[in-house]
Amino acid sequence: MSKTDFKPGNMLYPLPVVMVSVADNDGNKNIITVAWAGTICSNPPMVSISVRPERHSHAMICDSGEFVINLTTEELAYATDYCGVKSGRDVDKFKEMNLTALPGKVVKAPRIAESPVSIECVVKERIELGSHDMFIAEVVAVSVDDAYMDEKGSFHLEQADPIVYSHGTYFTMGKAIGKFGYSVEKPKRK
Repeated sequence: MSKTDFKPGNMLYPLPVVMVSVADNDGNKNIITVAWAGTICSNPPMVSISVRPERHSHAMICDSGEFVINLTTEELAYATDYCGVKSGRDVDKFKEMNLTALPGKVVKAPRIAESPVSIECVVKERIELGSHDMFIAEVVAVSVDDAYMDEKGSFHLEQADPIVYSHGTYFTMGKAIGKFGYSVEKPKRK
């Protein structure tokens, strides 16, 4: 199999694309779109986001020490893109995209009502890495849209049509091809 060499870079794609809602200590709020977000620990539940220091939301996160990761969907794709290319210094993204700011359950940063999942986070550490600073945060609350809950209390994010980001393009998720452990699952008896 032939391969082409690229210069070293971030080729870990696709990534979740999320809208991170923030508020400063004066109550000013904003939304920033982030593709560099991830799970880093399950106990305690912790996540990370990476944000350029010159972004408007960066100072707000540093000020408050909190943020909310809001998962995105195909229906939210336009707003997701807009919140990534427009600056909160110039526009009210909640107003411009007709998004509803819900008070956080634990943090002062707002949740986005239209998101199927909102993950409230408290910053534990900020690491200056170069072009981006990484915020390592503990998850302190999670709220999910009841529309994706079944009668057994299970949550079905796939029904919300989540989107991902890859090399400048947004994609829908596609079909399921297996579940964790299916490669070693024993055949079921008939």
